Amino acid sequence: MTVTILVLAAGVATALAVVRMLRGPRHADRIVALDILLAAAVALCVAASLATQRTVFLDVAIGLALVGFVATIGWARLVDRGGMS
Repeated sequence: MTVTILVLAAGVATALAVVRMLRGPRHADRIVALDILLAAAVALCVAASLATQRTVFLDVAIGLALVGFVATIGWARLVDRGGMS
């Protein structure tokens, strides 16, 4: 039950993030949408871990979260400095 709810919530978040990525209108909106997609991927890794009772998926989730955090900070700094117009 919990896994189903988690997968459905991640699917809704992914759909909304894709809409925001396509519609924009600014680069910052697209960066936030990418961050939401990454958070949905982390949620799916946690759901896989719960469904299979294996902790290896949690390691993947932690790695995705770390890479996503660094990437989001990098993109935000690029937009803040005016590198993307």
